[in-house]
Amino acid sequence: MTNDKKQDAPKSADVPAQNDEVEILIDEDGELLPGPMELLEIEIADLKDRYLRQAADMENLRKRTERERTDIKKYAVSEFARDILPLSDNFQRAIDAVPAGAAAQDEALKSFLDGVKMNERELQKVLERHGVTQLDPKGEKFDPNQHQAVQQIENTELPNNTVVEVFQVGYVIAERVLRPAVVSVAKGGTKAVSTHKEPPFSMPGTDAEPDTQKTDSEDGDELGSNVDKSA
Repeated sequence: MTNDKKQDAPKSADVPAQNDEVEILIDEDGELLPGPMELLEIEIADLKDRYLRQAADMENLRKRTERERTDIKKYAVSEFARDILPLSDNFQRAIDAVPAGAAAQDEALKSFLDGVKMNERELQKVLERHGVTQLDPKGEKFDPNQHQAVQQIENTELPNNTVVEVFQVGYVIAERVLRPAVVSVAKGGTKAVSTHKEPPFSMPGTDAEPDTQKTDSEDGDELGSNVDKSA
């Protein structure tokens, strides 16, 4: 009986100690392996990084969608407005076709002309309500982003590349050019005044007088690809 009790009693090696330390794992090369807490911290950091990246992607998507929605609202009428522009051109042609002073001598012609002008003004107001504004750059500096030059006119009284005549007005919708203005520009005039106060660079032994004459190729470069020299 005494022997049975001795056999049933657990060995001292099988009883876990209450103050055991955290188990340290070592791989085959003798390197320390991360413990359970370290693995958990690594996983938490990875999940946090994924969350931040996903949140940034969603914010970028939201901003892009909002920007596209705003652009669609701005430029939704672009195609329709482009189709309406020839109607405005026809109104202006009808007004220009009436000789100066002819309407004052003919009451019927005057009434007709006033009606055409009224309709043309109303059309411009409708276009402006939808963000479409007119470009009439006569007397302004040529801008290749908004103007299309089809002719160069020798005019030394105006600064070079000044718009002399507008053959067809242009239109913009919001910040985009709906149709460039077709213009002629001055050639051979004085240059625009520079705000740079330093004297022009000159090689030693040469005169410092600036060369105000420009070749045709240089003028063409300033006007850009919108110049049609065959006109």
